[in-house]
Amino acid sequence: MAAQIAQLQQASADPTAGLSPQALASFWMPFTGNRDFQQNPRLITGAEGAYYFSADGRKIYDSLSGLWCSSFGHGRKTIAEAIARAAKDLDFAPSFQFGHPMAFELAQKVAAVLPGDLNHVFFTTSGSGSADTALKMARAYWRAKGQPQKLALIGRMKAYHGVNGLGTSIGGIGGNRKTFGPLVDVDHLPHTLLPENAFSRGVPEHGGIALADQLEQIIALHDASNVAAVLVEPMSGSGGVVLPPKGYLKRLKEICDKHNVLLIFDEVLTGFGRLGAPFGANLFGVQPDIMMLAKGLTNGAATMGAVAASDKVYDAFMQQNLPPWSVEFLHGYTYSAHPLACAAGIAAMDIFVGEKMAERAAELAPYFEQQVHNLKGLRHITDIRNLGMAAAIDVGNPDGKPGQRPWQISMECWKRGLYLRYSGDNVQLGPPFISEKSEIDTLCNILADVIPSVE
Repeated sequence: MAAQIAQLQQASADPTAGLSPQALASFWMPFTGNRDFQQNPRLITGAEGAYYFSADGRKIYDSLSGLWCSSFGHGRKTIAEAIARAAKDLDFAPSFQFGHPMAFELAQKVAAVLPGDLNHVFFTTSGSGSADTALKMARAYWRAKGQPQKLALIGRMKAYHGVNGLGTSIGGIGGNRKTFGPLVDVDHLPHTLLPENAFSRGVPEHGGIALADQLEQIIALHDASNVAAVLVEPMSGSGGVVLPPKGYLKRLKEICDKHNVLLIFDEVLTGFGRLGAPFGANLFGVQPDIMMLAKGLTNGAATMGAVAASDKVYDAFMQQNLPPWSVEFLHGYTYSAHPLACAAGIAAMDIFVGEKMAERAAELAPYFEQQVHNLKGLRHITDIRNLGMAAAIDVGNPDGKPGQRPWQISMECWKRGLYLRYSGDNVQLGPPFISEKSEIDTLCNILADVIPSVE
């Protein structure tokens, strides 16, 4: 495959891939400065392993596993073949009142690797869909339990839970919220980035219990009898690899249990090995009531998400006194458990388990940590933090120009053969688990050269 891609790139070294200005303007790109992109297209035409191939014939190291989703590497043959078979044999099947075998097979495979009693998997079409599904599930759970007044939702600053209505509302990244105004009334915990934890290697030491204890005040404000759920990421990637200090997540769980509030983990990004453990729940020893999934569920090869519910949550729906034709949870998507996505998911789960992807991430993580922290002391760098195969480097911004410096760094890295994600005042790293140490070296060498060179 690599030789074929290389031949394709050599045959067409046009950075626009032959697209006209009209064609470039026809696609309104998400989370993108469209005007700049149309003037300076950065087009990807192929992928294999840990690399992308650009339209102008270059090999580009993928330092973020796509968008934190292709952790097992690009171009996985078994996933591609599974999707092709499904497209031929069963291109679509409804999941409303009818089903197809692959949906149940994938649900069972996912449940088998999840921690605790998260035994029931509800398929969505994305991480954003998983956020809205999980929050609706939490509210519906309390209605099924005879406590319909428990509606209040609590998130956290700097959190990212997708871009649908509920997810945007409970998310805590200001830039993602300001354009749209209030959508749903929610409350927020403070974020967990503390100055005393700067340049932490792994889980930060300080402030975890005190930060978590602020949940007591928020619950008291609403009264526990009105609070449905608390939603947090074990680690927030899009917010800038925001890590939970020691004891933080366990304390949140204790408070939720004390006040009869559901705890939801958003593991869309952290799930399936990113932190060097199967899930953040495993790493931190905390069992949520509901867990959100996506990204690694199909290794990014198909659009799919999921929400895993504990026995307690699932049983509350199934034990309602309803006639057999009634729907226990009035929610779902046309493309829930789409056959092609299920095929991709089954193949991806086989790779996750069979090739021990979480263990592979755990083995590479210490080397990745050391190389990233070797950048400390370079011009512009004010903080470096990491956990598993995730890291962020704070580079600040010139006064009055938020986002400028990280954008400059990312654009220069692209020229040097590195795809680099940036957000706010930081750049983010999440390499594929199949990366070699030499590739981590190259990644950090490019950053060491580029970061100090921008203004």
